[in-house]
Amino acid sequence: MLDSLSLQDNGVPIYVQLREQILGLIGRGALKPGQQVPTMRQVAVALSIDLNTVQRAYGELEAEGVLSKLRGVGTFVTEAPPSSQRGARGAHRRAEEFAYRVAAQARGQGIALDELAVALAKLAERGA
Repeated sequence: MLDSLSLQDNGVPIYVQLREQILGLIGRGALKPGQQVPTMRQVAVALSIDLNTVQRAYGELEAEGVLSKLRGVGTFVTEAPPSSQRGARGAHRRAEEFAYRVAAQARGQGIALDELAVALAKLAERGA
């Protein structure tokens, strides 16, 4: 997993980039449910970033139900997708909030929203 992570100086906070990249790895199936993720310290050292930054990203992913921490054992990708853990209530709001974050990242990387929409539509067609 560590070799898949890269951070950019694009105005998007480092912890947000890290969180979104981990979500991307899970979405692509590179990280599977039940799989252990590297320790926060391993990530901090590999990316040469502050441990508090990694803790913030992991903490948000844990709060979102994407990761679960077992004291003394490690941090793992949750078995059930977060949407099924939280139920259907608020799904529209979460989708909208996520869309705002993705749009901000796209703009930060110089990707037009219409290009992003086309790419997302292609992913939807493929069932990704």
